[in-house]
Amino acid sequence: MKVQLQHVAHARSGDKSDTSNIAVFAFEPEFYPLLKAQLTAERFKAFYGEAIRGEVLRYEVDNIEAMNFVCHGALGGGVSRSLCLDNYGKALSAAILGFEIDVPDALAPKLHGQHLLKEPI
Repeated sequence: MKVQLQHVAHARSGDKSDTSNIAVFAFEPEFYPLLKAQLTAERFKAFYGEAIRGEVLRYEVDNIEAMNFVCHGALGGGVSRSLCLDNYGKALSAAILGFEIDVPDALAPKLHGQHLLKEPI
């Protein structure tokens, strides 16, 4: 089944200059291999369209079931250089939670926020 990332992970972010740092943490260890396979740096960048203009690097932190994405050219030059406040790190980390991921039906009981699913289990 396809679900939004918000049902299998949460995200935290930070920003410095024109670089956004977004970490994605699996809610359950069983979700982490799915994230690693499906949330690649290429798909992460494509999800944002033109909002991220530079390279996206993905760092895997296996011992805590997390991935860190470093997004260059993502903040319109940085807070002090841009009038577009929606591009800053917090908005970018919230947006990735809408990324769709395939989850096997057997893991459906472990999904978080099931009341928000389009098709409840």
